[in-house]
Parts: sequence; structure tokens; C-alpha cells
Amino acid sequence: MEYTKALFDFISTSPSCFHVVANIRDVLLKNGFTELKENKLWQLAAGRNYFVEKNGSAIIGFSVPKKDFSGFLVTASHSDSPCFKIKENPEMKSAGVVRLNVEKYGGMLMNPWFDRPLGIAGRVIVSESSGENISVSQRLVDFGKNLVMIPSLAIHMNRTANEGHKIDVQNEMLPLISGNESFNLLDYLSVQTGIAKDSIAGHDLYLYNRDEPSVWGAEDEFISAPKLDDLECVFSTLQGFLNSENSDFAKVFCVYDNEEVGSGSRQGAGSTFLKDTLRRINCCFDRTEQEYMAAVASSFLVSADNAHGVHPNFKSSADPVNQPVVNGGVVIKYNAAQKYTTDGISGGIFKEICRKAQVPFQIFTNNSNVAGGSTLGNISTSQVPFCSVDIGLAQWAMHSPYESAGAKDVEFLVKAIETFYSSKICGKL
Repeated sequence: MEYTKALFDFISTSPSCFHVVANIRDVLLKNGFTELKENKLWQLAAGRNYFVEKNGSAIIGFSVPKKDFSGFLVTASHSDSPCFKIKENPEMKSAGVVRLNVEKYGGMLMNPWFDRPLGIAGRVIVSESSGENISVSQRLVDFGKNLVMIPSLAIHMNRTANEGHKIDVQNEMLPLISGNESFNLLDYLSVQTGIAKDSIAGHDLYLYNRDEPSVWGAEDEFISAPKLDDLECVFSTLQGFLNSENSDFAKVFCVYDNEEVGSGSRQGAGSTFLKDTLRRINCCFDRTEQEYMAAVASSFLVSADNAHGVHPNFKSSADPVNQPVVNGGVVIKYNAAQKYTTDGISGGIFKEICRKAQVPFQIFTNNSNVAGGSTLGNISTSQVPFCSVDIGLAQWAMHSPYESAGAKDVEFLVKAIETFYSSKICGKL
């Protein structure tokens, strides 16, 4: 249960993608990593550990061996989760209350957002301009209280509510925040943060579920929490990264943003963030372009994003053969359409890693009548052509504001990733 408690602490202090990265930054600093800036020249030393952020919502940490390295061992996960984002000028008055105008972020299960205690977190952009200089900074915000709620319509007013209802996001999912019709969000932000209202240049604020993570089941075998997709993998790959050593490969820990909306941003898997970082590492050690290309060809990427566990009430939605279960170990994901990058080679390598770590593994394939989702692997490899495997941990209720999984699986993934980062991968990639 040691890892479960630590996972819960990580999730509870990470109400937005910006808080996720801030928490990772603190962990890396405490473990002796040096922060780099993208807009500064880098000077790297062999045997040292570094990290770099982008947009405050994506981060890459890396460890360089003391001797020349033959390639990169990389994990990729993501900091974002499906939720509601608050629009600009959000106040909307109705029936004596003020609601906030919001929009969907990512593919959401929306019904579970009704009747829950919700908070607001993210960042406020603060103007620091003077004279001809245009400058802004960001301030992380989490009001730390049950601030809004989206009440359901009573069954008496919608007798067919349990027979299927298409949700009108613009009109039915607006959270209530105040009974004072003069309420203004920027005024509230200013009072709560101490930032002068005229210095607030913008914001990226999201709703989040304030239900506490929990352990449940007859033998405490299950866990539930907000944002298990994908903070369970973020946490586990970070622990494995920190626990490992490798004298032959450079270790790289990557957390992207915006996976839930396609990864097309400058801080997403479709950007050059990882590629640029690897090329700068190569350059700082006076390695040639050919040496970089050879290193990439010798490298391996583990794309870590949670997987669907077979639902006991909906088994027909799963593949008839490959049905991962919670507490069944690390899930290796395959898809013929390359929504997952796993193939015979990469899957075989990761199976060997799990065997070496003495960790159980299982297989996920989609029901052939169900399109399924996609993740980071194929998008990342479009920028850097690694041999790559897609893995995750089995969970239920993916993209709900409160997801469930197995209490044993976090430790399995930590051990597998520690073994991955500690291995010398010698196969023909």
C-alpha cells in the first residue's frame, strides 16, 4: 500500500495539468536534477541529471551516463485529463444564481459530473509589462474548496431521465458558483490570490472533482480516484525512472500535455519537444548527426497510458479473448490500425522486461466492432522513430471524473519501468 498512498497524495495535489508538472518539478529538484530553460544555451555534463519544462504543463527529465551512451530509453505519459474548461467572460445569470460558461476538454463521460463537489484550479496569467517590454508570468491557482456544482434535474421533471438523454453541454452542464448576481470571477480571483484585477492578463482554469481517492473492496483490492488516466502512469513511470540506473543508455522521462485533445499543441506528443530535447543532448556531447540517428535507431519508447479493464457488467464490449483485469498486471496494448504502436518486436521486448521484473502482464486488443481510443505512442514516433510499445494499467470508467482500478497494479508498473530503465536492450530494433 506504500505506492497507493503516494499515488493518492500525488493525485490530490495535482488538480490541473500545471500542478502535475509543478509537482514533478519539485520531485526532480529534491532528487538532484538541474533545471534547464529552452530559451537558454545548455551545458551538460556526463553523469548528471536534468529537466526542462514547456508551457508549465509538459516536462522532460533525463539522466546522462558517465560514459558515452548508445541510445535513449524513454517513457511518455500525459498530464491532462478530460474535464470542463472555463471560458473567458464566463459569468451567466439565471434564476437568481451565477453560472460559469464552460466547454468540454477531451472525450468525457459527462453524467458522473452531475451532483459532485467540484473545485476550480489551473493558472492565472499576470502582467509584468513595463515601458516597451511585454512580459507575463503564471501563478498556479487551486481554491482548495468545494466551489461549484452542476445539479441534476429532478426525476419528477424528466420522467425519462433513466431511459437515455443526450446532454446539451452549453445549457445543461454549466456549474453554479454564487447566489450573488453581482459575482465576477476575476474579482474573486483577485481577492483570493492577492493579484490586482487589472494585472490579470488571462487564465487557464478547469473544473476538477474534489472527491477524495479511496481504497475499497472486501480485501481493499480496488482503488478509485480522479484522473487515474493518466496520473497513475505518470506517477509510476516517475518512480521507476528515479529508482533506476543505467550506464549504457540515456534515460528520459517525458510527460506531455493535451493528449486528450489530439496532442497537436506545442507541448503535446505531436510537437518537436522530445525531438528537440534529444538533439540538444546529442549536441552538448559533440556527437555528430549520424551518431544521433544511430542512437535513435538503438532506442526504445514505452508509451504509458491506462488501458480498459474488462467490465464485469459489460463483457460483450471487450474482445472475446484478450480481456485484461484489474490487479492482473501491466497491460500491453495492440491495434492493427496503429492506434497503439506495439508490434511483435516491441511487444516481445516488453514481455521480456516484465519477466525480468517478475511482474505479470496481460494483453489488450479492441473488440473488432469497437473503434477504441488512441494514445501517445504513434504520435511521438512520428517525430522520433523509436521502436515503441504501448502499455498501461487496467481500469474501469475511463474518462469519468472518478475512475477505478486495482490496488496491486501500481507496484507492478513501478517495478516494470524500473527494470526497463535499468536494462540494456540489445535486440534488432
